[in-house]
Order: sequence, then C-alpha cells, then structure tokens
Amino acid sequence: MFASSNITEAFRRIRFDAFTLDGRPSCVRSAFFATQHYLDRFDSIRGGSDNGITLLGKPGSGKTHLLIAAANELISRGIGVLYFPWAEGSNELRKLLQDKEDVQKRIDAMKAAEVLYIDDLFKGRKEPTDFQREFLFEVVNYRYLNHLPIMMSSEKFTDQIMEIDEGIGRRIYERSRSHKVDMVLNETEGDLSLNYSIRGERQ
Repeated sequence: MFASSNITEAFRRIRFDAFTLDGRPSCVRSAFFATQHYLDRFDSIRGGSDNGITLLGKPGSGKTHLLIAAANELISRGIGVLYFPWAEGSNELRKLLQDKEDVQKRIDAMKAAEVLYIDDLFKGRKEPTDFQREFLFEVVNYRYLNHLPIMMSSEKFTDQIMEIDEGIGRRIYERSRSHKVDMVLNETEGDLSLNYSIRGERQ
C-alpha cells in the first residue's frame, strides 16, 4: 500500500543480538529491556488499553534499531506490521492528495494494520501541516478506539508532541504507558553520548 513502507533488506536483517549494551547509558538499556518486555507480553496485551510502545529521544540512540528488530520478531510470529516512516510516508500521501480515493485507501491501511509502526514521528518540518495532523489523528484515534497497537519512535518528547496536537499525544501516551522510554542522559552520565551512530555502530 505504501512504497515508503517497504522494509529494506538491510532492515529485515536487524535483530536484537546486533544491539550492544556495553558502555551505553542507562536509558538505552531501559529502551532495550522495555522492547524485550513488550514482545514477551505482546500476545496478552495486544487487545488491551496499554498495548503500544514508544521510544523518544535524540537521533542515533537506537530507537529505530530496537523497534525494527521488534517488528521483525512480530512478523516472524505471523503478525502483520505496517512500517510508516513519517517524513517519507506523509510526503507520499501529500503527493497523492488529488486522488482522494487513493489517499483514503492508504490511510485505511494504516488504520487496519495489525500493528502500525510510525518511525520518527514529526521528523522534518518544524510544524506539521494541517493535512498531516488530520490524517494522523484519524489513524491514531481509530486505533485508540479499537485497541490496535502502535509502535512509535520520535525525536520529540511527550510534552512536545502534546504541544503539536494534544489529542494525538494523549492517545499515544495512554496506549503506551507501560512501554514508554525517554532516552535522555541522567546527571551522572554527562560524559556519555547517546548518538552511537557517529561512532560507527549501526543504529
């Protein structure tokens, strides 16, 4: 349904065993174990009111690696995951706006997927367009009302997402309360870097 949703061959190879925890800040370790816990409990929580996972933090901290690995694990169990990279996917929808029926088919696919993974929410523009807000609220609200899981990463934290759109932010937060990690350094980790990608490690 989305050209941009194709998980590349490189992404399909991403697994948890390629994610090293040695020397990493506590928040990265927390994100790793939260993702593992989410997968362990997925079958029992998938239809409940706390069935999502949200990883928030700077680029290069491992959010995409962890959630792609989780998506690959779910797919290996026979669970459908629709991958929606925010910047590329929303641009694709914008280009199709003249064909409203085609756009709605893609939005409906996001609403109906067994699991929806939104990668890098609100990446790109300083402020999302009205169209981006509208279609995202439609998707998030539908999945919220029907207890359908959302996996999400973003460089913005919960309060920043709320400032952009409180309705979207609140629904995402409520559905991922048990598996939400803010990837920030604590006071004793000032000499560590969250961005391991610049040190040549795959994220």
